[in-house]
Amino acid sequence: MTVDIKRAQDVYKDAGESVIFTTLMLKHDDQAAVKDAIAEFSDMSNSIINSMRVRAPEAQAHIAWGFGSDAWDYLFPEAPKPKQLTPFKEIKGPKYTAVSTPGDLFIHVRASKMAVCYELMDQFMGILRPITTVEDETHGFRYFEGRAIIGFIDGTENPAGIESMDYTLIDENEDPEFVNGSYAFAQKYTHNMDAWDALKTEDQEKSIGRHKFNDRELDDDEKLKNAHNVASKDEVNGVEHKIVRMNVPYSEPAKDLKGTYFIGYSKDFSITNRMLTNMFTKSDRLLDFSTPITGNLFFIPSKDTLEKIADKEY
Repeated sequence: MTVDIKRAQDVYKDAGESVIFTTLMLKHDDQAAVKDAIAEFSDMSNSIINSMRVRAPEAQAHIAWGFGSDAWDYLFPEAPKPKQLTPFKEIKGPKYTAVSTPGDLFIHVRASKMAVCYELMDQFMGILRPITTVEDETHGFRYFEGRAIIGFIDGTENPAGIESMDYTLIDENEDPEFVNGSYAFAQKYTHNMDAWDALKTEDQEKSIGRHKFNDRELDDDEKLKNAHNVASKDEVNGVEHKIVRMNVPYSEPAKDLKGTYFIGYSKDFSITNRMLTNMFTKSDRLLDFSTPITGNLFFIPSKDTLEKIADKEY
């Protein structure tokens, strides 16, 4: 089987105007019932998505969903397992820690209208609610000019368009059983925006490594040694390895709660993991203002794998 973006879920760059991230835990009281519901969801989810795209084509709905390691083991103990699907191990740096938190199922819905995100999630949960509990639900939004909530433009270095599949979709050489699947790393941050906003713009730029207004990269001698775009880079022998990443703002303004939901899609989680290791061991300057409160690794199956799950071949 060859890589085919039409057989993959929506694991490319498209942050959307409105976003819902949902992390669920499976109930373990009746495995047969849970497997039946997951088979139904694997079968019905694509129909629900296609129906919504007919109902609201202008909303540009994009969806990806998948499984954590423990969920895969519980649901499909006799089936093959994606090679890199393991529980995320926390990364301890000298100052900060990338935490590891629970997660069995992960759903990432984005569209130009929150009503579409709501309708999709409501229909999804009609199938999943009886067999799950909610670990986290985060509603995100597109900030002005596609900027992160800290004010800098997001995703400049992302692979564009169809090129992204070279970085996100597993091929037959990497894991032939799971071609067109992908790994998703989800990490939720809160920000100390008072402290961040107290910095002069020049100091913010040195911390990120880019100009704030026009997004041009700073010269190396202008950046801090632990600037975000230095500390988070995965580069070997002058070759930079990339993933498709989205930093989605979320907020509860009345509570003065402001944060970023990071989602990174890749065909090789070791690249994402090295980026995270670099960030936390090098004490990325952005971490002085950003606290990770979740961290989960998920496998996003191809449509072919979902068909096998729906047919109970696993």
